[in-house]
Amino acid sequence: MKVRDIARIVSAKVLVGEDKLDKEVLAACGADLMSDVLAYVNGKDLVLLTGLANIQVIRTAEVIDLWCILLVRGKVLPKNVLDLARERGMVVMSTGQSIYEASGLLYMQNLPPISLETERSGKIGVDQPSA
Repeated sequence: MKVRDIARIVSAKVLVGEDKLDKEVLAACGADLMSDVLAYVNGKDLVLLTGLANIQVIRTAEVIDLWCILLVRGKVLPKNVLDLARERGMVVMSTGQSIYEASGLLYMQNLPPISLETERSGKIGVDQPSA
């Protein structure tokens, strides 16, 4: 699913990364605890839904190579943090919806959740057929 579709589906405002609206996202995950994100998520081509709106989100995203963040409950990042996200080539969006509502809308439009099983094995966070 393209970033622009995610923004449309959840009525999100793109705060940073307008030039990446046509990039593809393969799956979604939601967390407010960045320790869970670090433990279970491989960020490649995923969107992270979170209500945590501080620099830890960007730093965590850097560690796991995550480039697409959707802030929920109308949260926004401070300007200096948005500037850092821009420097790192990330997309940051904000929606007024809860994490549950936004996740449900994306799921109903066929954006799959990450699979913890495949995450633990180091693969991308969507179930893929074995070769």
